[in-house]
Amino acid sequence: MILSLTAACVLVLGLAVVIWMRRTRERDEVEQHSITPEALHALLAQSHEVVVFDVRQPLDLLANAEIIPGAKRMFPKEVLEKPSLIPKDKDLVVYCTCPGEKTSREVWHQARTLNLFRVRFLKGGLAAWKASGYPVEPYQESFHLDTRT
Repeated sequence: MILSLTAACVLVLGLAVVIWMRRTRERDEVEQHSITPEALHALLAQSHEVVVFDVRQPLDLLANAEIIPGAKRMFPKEVLEKPSLIPKDKDLVVYCTCPGEKTSREVWHQARTLNLFRVRFLKGGLAAWKASGYPVEPYQESFHLDTRT
């Protein structure tokens, strides 16, 4: 009985260590492939060749029709279905307004599976950009709300 209890404790402890190591590795990888609003603003100010994609969901765009100046509007579904839209020879930064950058991370993960490593996502998305006092401009292009799932 004591031996099986000890084995169970060792197993649980080992599992906890594995989970902690995996989360630490994932957090480090995400940190490495994100960019702060300050760093993005500096890149754009230096005329560094970086492409910025606004990958917000249509309802998010409808609720807040602003965009980072120079950003290209790309619906996340379109980017995920047509990965050829992701430039291979340029740095790309994607942003959204999801809690935890969910949509941006999906695009980032898709790019990684295609061995495109010059893609980063904006930490905090559009809200962090605006909170840092950086400019936005009205998004005036027409778009449709895709209600298909």
